[in-house]
Amino acid sequence: MLVKNIEIENFRLLKNVSLGLEEKITLIVGRNNSGKTSIAELFRRLLSDKGPSFRLEDFSLGSHEGFWSAFEALRAGESREDIYHHLPSIIIKLDVEYDVESPDLGPISDCIIDLNPDCNFVRMVLTFGPNSVATESLFADITVLPEGMNIERSALFRAVETRLPQSYECKLEAVDPNDSTNRKNLDLKTIKILINGGFINAQRGLDDDTHRERDVLGKIIEVLFQSALTDPIDSNKRTTAAQLKMAVEQIQTELHVGFNEKLTSLLPTFDLFGYPGLADPGLVTETSFDVDKLLNNHTKVRYVGVNGITLPETYNGLGMRNLVYILLQLLRFFREYQATPTAAGVHLIFIEEPEAHMHPQMQEVFIRQLSKITKAFETQLNENRPWPVQFVISTHSPHMANEARFESMRYFLTREGNDGFRQSVVKDLRKGMGDAPVPERDFLYQYLTLTRCDLFFADKAVLIEGTSERLLLPAMIRKTDAAAPGEPQLGSQYLTVMEVGGAYAHRFFDLLSFLELRTLIITDIDSVKRNANNKRVATPVANGEFTSNGCIKAWFANNDITPTQLLTQSHANKIVDSRRLAYQIPEMDGGACARSFEDAFILANFESFGLGEGDRATLAYDHAADQKKSTFALTYAIENTTWNVPRYISEGLRWLAEGNPVVVIPQVTPSDIVAAVAGIEMSGEGA
Repeated sequence: MLVKNIEIENFRLLKNVSLGLEEKITLIVGRNNSGKTSIAELFRRLLSDKGPSFRLEDFSLGSHEGFWSAFEALRAGESREDIYHHLPSIIIKLDVEYDVESPDLGPISDCIIDLNPDCNFVRMVLTFGPNSVATESLFADITVLPEGMNIERSALFRAVETRLPQSYECKLEAVDPNDSTNRKNLDLKTIKILINGGFINAQRGLDDDTHRERDVLGKIIEVLFQSALTDPIDSNKRTTAAQLKMAVEQIQTELHVGFNEKLTSLLPTFDLFGYPGLADPGLVTETSFDVDKLLNNHTKVRYVGVNGITLPETYNGLGMRNLVYILLQLLRFFREYQATPTAAGVHLIFIEEPEAHMHPQMQEVFIRQLSKITKAFETQLNENRPWPVQFVISTHSPHMANEARFESMRYFLTREGNDGFRQSVVKDLRKGMGDAPVPERDFLYQYLTLTRCDLFFADKAVLIEGTSERLLLPAMIRKTDAAAPGEPQLGSQYLTVMEVGGAYAHRFFDLLSFLELRTLIITDIDSVKRNANNKRVATPVANGEFTSNGCIKAWFANNDITPTQLLTQSHANKIVDSRRLAYQIPEMDGGACARSFEDAFILANFESFGLGEGDRATLAYDHAADQKKSTFALTYAIENTTWNVPRYISEGLRWLAEGNPVVVIPQVTPSDIVAAVAGIEMSGEGA
């Protein structure tokens, strides 16, 4: 079986999303606070041993208005049906694919209610919604107010928060994928029967060794011991586990006979108080060993040392400990699945931020080897019987994204919904890039693999041509920000810079639009003219007949666009979706225009170069031709830092700094900290 698709309504940021899962590994990427963690949390609720449960704070903020609307409808005397229509519900739809040719469909057969022979999946719908007495239990006594008085919204929602458990309930149904009116009630435990879950949280407590060792690896040994007792494959493991249990029981017997006799003698003498009397029992001690607690609380995983000394967990690097922890957890999940008599048809394992403490190469190896680990468990521990596991990995690591194909990535972002609140949007790269030509997809994948997949994690991006721009761009951002102190500051936003060249930038257009990533593309006008042999050669802009820049030609969909036409383009024509194009323009309207970045830099700081009198564009063009790009850029990035930013770049950076999303890092100065501490101390004295 396979969890094929998930649709979620009204759960936190997941107001209305659909998430398709891959057969083996699904990589969830995206910006911070875009709802990635909510996916794992939702399944943690669904697959809980106690059954799914939700609180008021689990509802999407935009759905809260439904409670207020229901309350107002009740006070207005509207029908019970209308009141219920206003009340919001959390809804989760799960599509589970199965093999129609399988001779035994097991528990999933209870969910199959369609009559379509071509349909190979079931749909289960879990609804956390109002029960039959919701209106009475949610709003009881709240509506009884003196005439003319209104209840505050905050008071209503405080009441709803406390009354929600008695007013809402979970209901699970099988729904015909071909006819949503055909439904069948299911036991809530059905989800847990069909889908087993495993969760490796982002916060794993590996680095807190300030007060005591965090022997997190040793906690897993108990589970491995329990699974070994009932291992269906390896008799040696069953024997070893039984011997361990017998050894503990033997120690228990010896303790009871010898140790407890001496311990009992230490009890105080109560006979002075007439105890025990004839009818009173005497007191003895009994020390017991529980093998489970012995393994859980007193067993540590240590590293081999020398001279008979072993080293604690904390003596190994955090990255290696994290990797070992994840591998042991995966083994634990496999053993638990293996030891379950009626194992679920799907095993969903969520791994949050596996990159914690790992260096980049280790991150790439981890994601690359995950499928091999699964295969090793199947062949070495399960007699080649399949382990139906699906991994869902949320990450902020571009190195892990580098190792995943587009088809396996789900990109999370947030945008403002119609209700005014931010909500998650899930972009499925399998679907979004599916229509792109194969060479285009392969190019993007290979290019991002060779560089970094930072595009999937940044809030904004800059695509540049080459070395000079890359070296000088940080300084240009600082100067542009300083020139506009009251405006949004680009330097405090999450920005990625990619060097793509003028010949390749246009190949990113569709991807950037798909990601809805606000992007500035800085490129060169690259003016050319025909020579005597009718070949196009580089020339200053004033003499140019065409542009050789592939990005510009693709942007305007015109292979023969002229430099003159480019210089007359409006700002609006340079913006498409969330992308803006920036190429050389005169520093002053009607002035000289540069052909490339270097001569644009020279024109923006012409007096500093001492090039004499003459046509400025030609002088700058000739001087730039004599420069080595990297030396030129390093000189003005490190040695001479007093210069002006070329106009076409400063205008582009100012546009990029505006607009959402803007994530601002608070600029805290030492004086701010001193003032804050002083305020705390003063409030403490006052208390």
